[in-house]
Amino acid sequence: MRVVIVGVGKIGQYMVHSLVAEDHDVVVVDNDVKVVEEITNQYDVMAVCGNGVDWETLEEAGVAQAELVAAVTDSDEKNMLSCFMARKLGAKHTIARIRNPEYNDNSLGFIKEQLGLSMAINPEQLAAEEIYNLLKLPSAVKVEYFSRRNFEMVELKLPPDSPLDGMKLSDMRQEYKGQYLVCIVQRGDKGYIPDGSFVLKAGDRIGISATRSEIIRLFKVLGERRKQVRSVMILGGSRTAFYLAKMLLAAGNQVKIIERDREICRELCDALPKAVVLQGDGAQQELLMEEGLEQQDAFVALTGIDEENILMSIFAVTHKVPKVISKVNRDEMGRLAEKMQLDCIVSPRKLVADIIVRYARALHNSEGSNIEVLYHLMDGYAEALEFHVNEGSPVIGTLLRDLRTKPGTLIAGIIRDRKAMIPSGNDMILADDNVVIIGRSGRIADVADILE
Repeated sequence: MRVVIVGVGKIGQYMVHSLVAEDHDVVVVDNDVKVVEEITNQYDVMAVCGNGVDWETLEEAGVAQAELVAAVTDSDEKNMLSCFMARKLGAKHTIARIRNPEYNDNSLGFIKEQLGLSMAINPEQLAAEEIYNLLKLPSAVKVEYFSRRNFEMVELKLPPDSPLDGMKLSDMRQEYKGQYLVCIVQRGDKGYIPDGSFVLKAGDRIGISATRSEIIRLFKVLGERRKQVRSVMILGGSRTAFYLAKMLLAAGNQVKIIERDREICRELCDALPKAVVLQGDGAQQELLMEEGLEQQDAFVALTGIDEENILMSIFAVTHKVPKVISKVNRDEMGRLAEKMQLDCIVSPRKLVADIIVRYARALHNSEGSNIEVLYHLMDGYAEALEFHVNEGSPVIGTLLRDLRTKPGTLIAGIIRDRKAMIPSGNDMILADDNVVIIGRSGRIADVADILE
């Protein structure tokens, strides 16, 4: 499938990486010659150097033959105009990156309708929502939602004193009864989709699927439940910080933001009157201590510099802040952060890439199901996907124990009439069910793909 990406900054580059891995025919458009040269040296893609809102440039990029055009430059207005022109030239689907908080939900609805946008994505808001979810469930290092939050998958890192250290998964189900499933495990650089004989070890990062009530109950009996977050210190006054602070304040939390730039501080003070906004260099450890770092329930590093976010997060961990979250965009820095025991890493560009990959894969879907959610898990080793199963799908009406599924795939949950369940061999998938599948990355575009 032909996909045209307009704008090859951090977000665009990661989208290229993800879509090339999916074997799509990718064309990039950027007006920076060096960027174009770098991306063509790194990936097997076609590139056009030019303005993404220039008619001739878009024609040269072949948007008329494109199934999908995604405009992700730094300018919201350019992205919208580029998508509008692409549609007029014949592109079937368009996605625009729109980041400005002034474009509220009502405005976006009008803009999408008038410009024929398939989707508008806001990386900063997506990152803020992910961080907010982690702060609401502080025992988890990652939270993914399915079926409009009726079903969840949370990731948990087993500490050295974990009662699960050395325990088989089959024994875990006997010891800690409930409707949950350990569906993926990362140990070091390796990932596993485990069966009942798999033995857990301290240091493992495990993914558990269940409803929120079951997850909270399991965390409680495992001794993993931490106190609710009430006070949050945010380093950096970015758009992500604004969106996050707005959500936290609406939920009754105390928020303190530290930002270097005086003008940004003024804007945040006007927009968030209930937040404490301080002008200062958050990289200065003395300032963080003076502002009560050790008394905070959570510390969130959201500057535009990965290295600063990692270093100040490590500083917060050494001062026993219960929950520490870092925004890290570059893969190599993310891996470094995890080796330094920073478990909660959020990457806006990965969030956007998941959405784009899901959308592109859905365009090639068969009529048997509709892909609704896609998350990459455990450094991309596996994916969690949610499908809505339509009449005619070959997975319907067979007991799961008799369903011949491919190795490395797992049916992690079935949502029926908004009720979630962890399936057993005696259950079956029915039409109109939503099904959560765990599988190795890049292998599943339709629920029927799990069959041998």
